[in-house]
Amino acid sequence: MSDARLPTEIWVKAHIRRCLAEGVPATVARRGERSGGIVLLKLNQLEKGCRVLNQSRDMDGRIAWLPALKGELVAEDAADGYIARSVQRDPDLWVIEIEHRDGWHPFEGKEL
Repeated sequence: MSDARLPTEIWVKAHIRRCLAEGVPATVARRGERSGGIVLLKLNQLEKGCRVLNQSRDMDGRIAWLPALKGELVAEDAADGYIARSVQRDPDLWVIEIEHRDGWHPFEGKEL
């Protein structure tokens, strides 16, 4: 049985384009492994703080997101510290930063 998933690089680029089409600032803060790296989202809600979500899979193999830092809004330096530690553990990790006051992002999958 083959895995028909898109390479991470293409998947990320498509979602970044969707953000830009919606007028939402988004950037690839760190490029990971092109074909199979895991994605970490930094949702910068500006003056409210930042949330960090780790890409995961649910029990059925569908994309899901695990909130980091207890799912709370934290100061940007706390989010950046978490991300730096995550990159040390997984050098293939992709980091995407999206700025939206309400924490919107275009990536499919439910938050667990």
